[in-house]
Amino acid sequence: MTTRLRNRFWELPLNQLRPAEWEALCDGCGKCCLNKLEDEETGEIAFTRVACRLLDGETCRCGQYDIRLQFVPECIVLTLKNIGDVAYFMPATCAYRLRFDGQPLPDWHPLLTGDPESVHEAGQSVRGWTVPEFEVPEEDWEDYVIEGDL
Repeated sequence: MTTRLRNRFWELPLNQLRPAEWEALCDGCGKCCLNKLEDEETGEIAFTRVACRLLDGETCRCGQYDIRLQFVPECIVLTLKNIGDVAYFMPATCAYRLRFDGQPLPDWHPLLTGDPESVHEAGQSVRGWTVPEFEVPEEDWEDYVIEGDL
């Protein structure tokens, strides 16, 4: 059974989205799958080029999305209930974070362009520049910190 998405559903408040619409908000950038470092004193989050072991570096999608928690128990399942607590460590361009903050989607978002490649063409995905976490010891992640905003 196919769930029909409402016209311009992404403009609705998050609490009015249907499950399929919630999932469709994801732009497929893969940024949320980057390992992060948090400064314990300031709470500042630093993204690294070190990607979750389940991220496909070409598609920028989770290779085991439906069963990811079996492999990565610490993976965050983003929900309406927890977004207020975790939005601060989502990328600044994340549609969930933007909509949570009442902001519009960026013009390159696939929901606006109708093209799932638009996120990659706009240079807003992690395609081609991550390293798998199994190749980098955790104590070396700071060597892979990304400068600037994502």
